[in-house]
Amino acid sequence: MAIEIITKDDLEAFRQTLLNDIRALLANNKTETKEWLRCADVRKMLKVSTGTVQNLRITGKLKSQKIGGIHFYNLTDIQNMLSGKLIK
Repeated sequence: MAIEIITKDDLEAFRQTLLNDIRALLANNKTETKEWLRCADVRKMLKVSTGTVQNLRITGKLKSQKIGGIHFYNLTDIQNMLSGKLIK
Protein backbone atom coordinates (compact mmCIF):
# COMPACT_ATOMS: atom_id res chain seq x y z
CA MET A 1 0.00 0.00 0.00
CA ALA A 2 1.60 3.25 -1.16
CA ILE A 3 1.29 6.37 0.96
CA GLU A 4 0.85 9.69 -0.80
CA ILE A 5 1.50 12.98 0.92
CA ILE A 6 -0.85 15.83 0.15
CA THR A 7 0.54 19.31 0.56
CA LYS A 8 -1.22 22.62 1.16
CA ASP A 9 -0.49 23.56 -2.45
CA ASP A 10 -2.27 20.42 -3.64
CA LEU A 11 -5.31 21.26 -1.51
CA GLU A 12 -5.33 24.85 -2.78
CA ALA A 13 -5.21 23.67 -6.40
CA PHE A 14 -8.08 21.26 -5.70
CA ARG A 15 -10.10 24.05 -4.08
CA GLN A 16 -9.60 26.35 -7.05
CA THR A 17 -10.62 23.63 -9.49
CA LEU A 18 -13.70 22.81 -7.45
CA LEU A 19 -14.75 26.47 -7.20
CA ASN A 20 -14.31 26.95 -10.94
CA ASP A 21 -16.46 23.89 -11.64
CA ILE A 22 -19.21 25.14 -9.32
CA ARG A 23 -19.15 28.61 -10.92
CA ALA A 24 -19.47 27.03 -14.38
CA LEU A 25 -22.48 24.99 -13.26
CA LEU A 26 -24.18 28.01 -11.72
CA ALA A 27 -23.56 30.11 -14.83
CA ASN A 28 -25.24 27.46 -16.99
CA ASN A 29 -28.33 27.37 -14.77
CA LYS A 30 -28.88 31.11 -14.97
CA THR A 31 -29.31 31.04 -18.73
CA GLU A 32 -32.09 28.44 -18.60
CA THR A 33 -35.58 29.87 -18.78
CA LYS A 34 -38.82 28.02 -18.46
CA GLU A 35 -41.09 27.97 -21.47
CA TRP A 36 -44.16 27.09 -19.41
CA LEU A 37 -44.98 28.77 -16.09
CA ARG A 38 -47.34 27.89 -13.29
CA CYS A 39 -49.77 30.38 -11.78
CA ALA A 40 -47.39 31.25 -8.92
CA ASP A 41 -44.64 32.11 -11.41
CA VAL A 42 -47.03 34.28 -13.44
CA ARG A 43 -48.19 36.06 -10.28
CA LYS A 44 -44.61 36.90 -9.33
CA MET A 45 -43.77 38.03 -12.85
CA LEU A 46 -46.83 40.28 -13.20
CA LYS A 47 -47.03 41.20 -9.50
CA VAL A 48 -50.74 40.42 -9.34
CA SER A 49 -53.01 38.16 -7.30
CA THR A 50 -54.22 34.68 -8.12
CA GLY A 51 -57.66 36.07 -8.90
CA THR A 52 -56.21 38.48 -11.44
CA VAL A 53 -54.40 35.67 -13.24
CA GLN A 54 -57.66 33.71 -13.23
CA ASN A 55 -59.57 36.70 -14.66
CA LEU A 56 -56.96 37.13 -17.41
CA ARG A 57 -57.39 33.44 -18.25
CA ILE A 58 -61.22 33.55 -18.19
CA THR A 59 -61.44 36.68 -20.37
CA GLY A 60 -59.07 35.11 -22.88
CA LYS A 61 -56.31 37.68 -22.48
CA LEU A 62 -53.94 34.98 -21.28
CA LYS A 63 -54.13 31.47 -22.69
CA SER A 64 -53.30 28.43 -20.59
CA GLN A 65 -52.93 24.71 -20.97
CA LYS A 66 -54.46 22.59 -18.24
CA ILE A 67 -52.50 19.47 -17.43
CA GLY A 68 -53.56 17.30 -14.52
CA GLY A 69 -55.64 20.07 -12.97
CA ILE A 70 -52.82 22.64 -13.15
CA HIS A 71 -52.88 25.60 -15.52
CA PHE A 72 -49.62 26.30 -17.34
CA TYR A 73 -48.97 29.59 -19.12
CA ASN A 74 -46.63 30.09 -22.07
CA LEU A 75 -43.88 32.62 -21.34
CA THR A 76 -44.13 34.05 -24.87
CA ASP A 77 -47.86 34.73 -24.39
CA ILE A 78 -47.16 36.62 -21.17
CA GLN A 79 -44.41 38.68 -22.79
CA ASN A 80 -46.71 39.49 -25.74
CA MET A 81 -49.46 40.55 -23.36
CA LEU A 82 -47.07 42.83 -21.49
CA SER A 83 -45.83 44.42 -24.70
CA GLY A 84 -49.40 45.16 -25.83
CA LYS A 85 -49.73 42.39 -28.39
CA LEU A 86 -52.83 40.78 -26.95
CA ILE A 87 -53.66 37.36 -28.32
CA LYS A 88 -57.27 36.89 -29.45
